[in-house]
Amino acid sequence: MTTTAHTDTNAARDRYRIQAVERVGAILEVFSTEEPELGVTEIAGRTGLHKSTAHRFLVNLEAVGLLERDAKSQRYRLGLRMFEMGGIVLEQMSLWDEALPFLEGLVRDSGETGHLAVLERGEAIYIEKVEARRALRIPSAMGRGYPAHATSLGKVLLADLGEDDVREITSAHGMASYTRTTTTDVDRLLAELAVIREQGYAVDDEEYDEGLRCVGAPIRDHTGRFVAALGIGGPVTRVTPERVDDLARLVIDAADGLSRRLGASQSGAFNRAARRVRATTPSTPRPSAALNVVR
Repeated sequence: MTTTAHTDTNAARDRYRIQAVERVGAILEVFSTEEPELGVTEIAGRTGLHKSTAHRFLVNLEAVGLLERDAKSQRYRLGLRMFEMGGIVLEQMSLWDEALPFLEGLVRDSGETGHLAVLERGEAIYIEKVEARRALRIPSAMGRGYPAHATSLGKVLLADLGEDDVREITSAHGMASYTRTTTTDVDRLLAELAVIREQGYAVDDEEYDEGLRCVGAPIRDHTGRFVAALGIGGPVTRVTPERVDDLARLVIDAADGLSRRLGASQSGAFNRAARRVRATTPSTPRPSAALNVVR
């Protein structure tokens, strides 16, 4: 019975498929960041279309603005209409809805509590939280503002700002000392933010709460800017210095996945940052360097 129903569903779906639409989709998908412009022959070869058929589709796609043709090289690229349509999709995306599966996956893989935060009025506002199923949990509150200079997510968000903006925020909010490891000097904070930008993640080494260590990474939108930060945290007995490297990789992968959902893969800034992170080998002593900076 199930097999018959499944076969009937497939048959109905196949009956409504339109070859011309599928060919349009195939043509649009051959363009990439690495190869933003292609000629007719290249497009025909990669889609399996006859050159004359590909040419007809290209002419029509250019006419409606989905493709553009360079007047000198006669090569095609994605048109501004594609950008406009992509913007509509991005505006409809909810950060919460898109982030939750990545946050849940991160918590499942790490075994620690996950958070999502945005920078608002100079503070890291926690807008989502997924608890780990462990005995010891993080005493964080949704919707509450946390000091940006003393939290991993806050430092990640500060790392996307210019020096003048960081100084303005720290001047307005101060740099209170919460524990013995809290950074209270703005110049030292600026130096740490430079390291965060380079390595792609931040560490809070008991800077806001004694006994808690957290790791955070940036979420970028289609412009390459940091729109939020995602991370995990737990007691130092579980989130040990030896685990920071592995946890940082999990956090970065989750943040990058969410960033791609928000269109960051089309941003040159995101691509450059991703290449820097991939270039950092597991043998590089990233955790100890990060912890030394934090301290």
